[in-house]
Amino acid sequence: MTSSCRDIPPPVRLPSGELDFAARTLVMGIINMTPDSFAGDGLSTNVTVAVEQARNFATAGADLIDIGGQSTRPGSRQISVAEELDRVIPTIEAVRAEVDVPISVDSSVAEVAEQALEAGAEMINDVYALRGERIAPFAAEAGVPVVIMHMQGTPRDMQDNPSYKDVITEIYDFFVRRIAATVDAGVEEQQIIIDPGFGFGKTVDHNLEILRRLREFRSLGRPVLIGTSRKSTIGEVLDKPVTERLWGTAATCAVAIANGANIIRVHDVSQMVQVARMTDAIMRGFD
Repeated sequence: MTSSCRDIPPPVRLPSGELDFAARTLVMGIINMTPDSFAGDGLSTNVTVAVEQARNFATAGADLIDIGGQSTRPGSRQISVAEELDRVIPTIEAVRAEVDVPISVDSSVAEVAEQALEAGAEMINDVYALRGERIAPFAAEAGVPVVIMHMQGTPRDMQDNPSYKDVITEIYDFFVRRIAATVDAGVEEQQIIIDPGFGFGKTVDHNLEILRRLREFRSLGRPVLIGTSRKSTIGEVLDKPVTERLWGTAATCAVAIANGANIIRVHDVSQMVQVARMTDAIMRGFD
């Protein structure tokens, strides 16, 4: 494994177009249709508020909107497929009807992903890296982009005692295996996006090392997504509650972009779009 300054990865294809990483870092806005989001933004089944939030994200410059109904906070319980569908599908349908921004579904369940794409989603964001039953073959058949994320353990136990000999090497090796398995399942390699899983089975030191060494993942040749927004590492470093982590999030996003992130996944879209544009101007030049 070596650090790489390779060219920016080629676009991934959406049903409605493509995600092009050449012009700028893309910003993904988070809509949590859960009652127990760690970030305090869970909307449960309030579709009206979700649509308004999506409109605001679009106005602020979001490139993607990620909608999920299964909480993945540390210690979270697994809900039923029916409950996840009830939270996610009406929201995707309503947002798709009102907002012209591509939608990603944040789910690890094949049935949810299938109905989400039928409702208007164009990408699958899977914290289990397509290891669930039937979801990889479905993603291959659908032909949409997929985000595969690294997580040590499961949301219920991932923060019990996360440990690594070398966190970057182990995440890197995980991606080598999962990219190969995902391609073997029929997904085109050009449609795979990787997410090192900041906060998912990592200590504060692990998370900070991911940000420092993020560019090493670029040698895999795939676009890199990272989600640091409002997470507990920021709270630990700054001694701030989740409601006061905006500036810490801004710092992590700027460093991630400087170190090669192609997509940042955030709650505070308006502010992080500005962070992304400023960091892009520094790193890429201002036109």
